[in-house]
Amino acid sequence: MRGLAVAVVGLGYVGLPTALSLWAAGATVLGLDVSERRLRDIRTGSVDLLPAQHAALACTESAGDFLLTTDTDVLREADAVIVCVPTPVTPAYEPDLAALRAACATVVERAVPGQLLVLTSTSHVGTTRELLLEPLARRELTAEQEVLVAFAPERIDPGNATHTPERTPRVVGGAGPLSTRAAALLLRPTASRIHEVQGPETAEMAKLWENVFRAVNIALANELSDACGHLGLSPIPVIEAAGTKPYGFMPFYPGPGAGGHCIPCDPYYLLGRLPGDGTSAPLVHTAMRALRERPARITGQAAELLAADGLVPAGARVLVLGVAYKAGVSDVRESPALRLLSLLRDQGTDAHYSDGHVPTLTVDGRDLVSVARPQDTEWDLVIVHTVHPGTDLDWLDTVPRVLDTRQRVRPHAPAGTR
Repeated sequence: MRGLAVAVVGLGYVGLPTALSLWAAGATVLGLDVSERRLRDIRTGSVDLLPAQHAALACTESAGDFLLTTDTDVLREADAVIVCVPTPVTPAYEPDLAALRAACATVVERAVPGQLLVLTSTSHVGTTRELLLEPLARRELTAEQEVLVAFAPERIDPGNATHTPERTPRVVGGAGPLSTRAAALLLRPTASRIHEVQGPETAEMAKLWENVFRAVNIALANELSDACGHLGLSPIPVIEAAGTKPYGFMPFYPGPGAGGHCIPCDPYYLLGRLPGDGTSAPLVHTAMRALRERPARITGQAAELLAADGLVPAGARVLVLGVAYKAGVSDVRESPALRLLSLLRDQGTDAHYSDGHVPTLTVDGRDLVSVARPQDTEWDLVIVHTVHPGTDLDWLDTVPRVLDTRQRVRPHAPAGTR
C-alpha cells in the first residue's frame, strides 16, 4: 500500500471508515465529497465513528497523505478509486440512483489507463456493468485491459465495535480475474478476509440477499412479538429459549420498524428489477410493507395503553425516547421515530422526543428540540424507541405508562408494557 494513491468518492458512513483503513495501511488517501459541510464535520471530528476510528482521524490532521477535497480532478491522480456514495429510496419506495449515477459518471469521465475502479454502493444487479463498464468501454477504456473494475459491497455496521470492517469478511467480484485480484489486494487491509466471486453481478446479488434476509426476519420478529402479546407472553424469553437450538435458528428481535441506510432501502433495489405486481417476490413485498406500517402499529398500541386508563391521545403528553435509527449513532435516516412522531402529532398528541445524540429534529417541516432532562417532566406515556449506551432508564419506574418497542428495557414484563 505504500506509495499507492487511493481516491475515496463519498465520505459518509462507508467512505470515511474505508479511507481511514486504507490510510492506516499506508496508502495516500484522496478523500472526495460534494459536501463542504461534510468535510468540515470530518475535519472537526463531528462525525459518527468508533473511538479507535476517531483516534485514527485525529492522527490524519498532521499528515500530508490524507487529503479532503471537493475537487474531482484529484481522481486523475489516483491509482485506485473507490465509490462509496449513498443509494436511498424515494418517498414512493423506488430506488434513487441520482447520487450514484453522478458519482460514477464523474469517475468514468476522469478515469485514466491503469486505474482500478471499485464500486461499493449497494444497488441492483447490473449496476457495475451499466454505470462503469459500459461507459468506460465507450471511452475505449476496456476492463481487464486499460482499466480494472470490480464491485465489493460494503459491510459496515455503524456504532458496532464488535463487527468493525477490519473484523468482517468482504465479497469482491471483478469484471475479470485481474480486476478481482487487484480489488482483493486493495481491500485486504479493510476486511478480515476477502471472498472472491465470479463477476460483479454475483457480488451485487449477495449484498441484496444479505439485507433482504434481515428485512424479512425483522418483520417476522415483529409479527411474532405481537402474537406473544395476544397470548400474554413476553417475546424476549421466548426468543432466548428458541435460541438454545444450535442449528436452523438465528435470533431476531422485535422493534419499532427498520431504519438506517440498508434494511429500509436495499430490498427495493431487488424489487425494482422484478415484475411490479408483487408476484415474483411476494414474501419480500409483504415484509417491506409490514416494516413500513410498524410505526402505525406502535401508535395504535400507544392509544390502547392510554385508553386503558381512560385517556385519549389528543392532548396526552408523550415522549419518544431515542430517535436515532440504532443505538450509539446520531443517524436518523429512515428512522421509524420520524414516522412515529408524525403519527402521534396527527392524533393531537403533545409529542416530544429525547435523544442525546440528536439535539434537533425536523418532523413534517417542524423543528423539534430534544428534551434534555425528560425525568423532570410528567409524561402520560413514554415510548422507548432507541436506548443509547449509558442512558439512564431508572426514572422510567416513575412513569405511569411505558411502551417498550424493543421489549428490552423490561424484557420479562408483559408484552407492550413495562
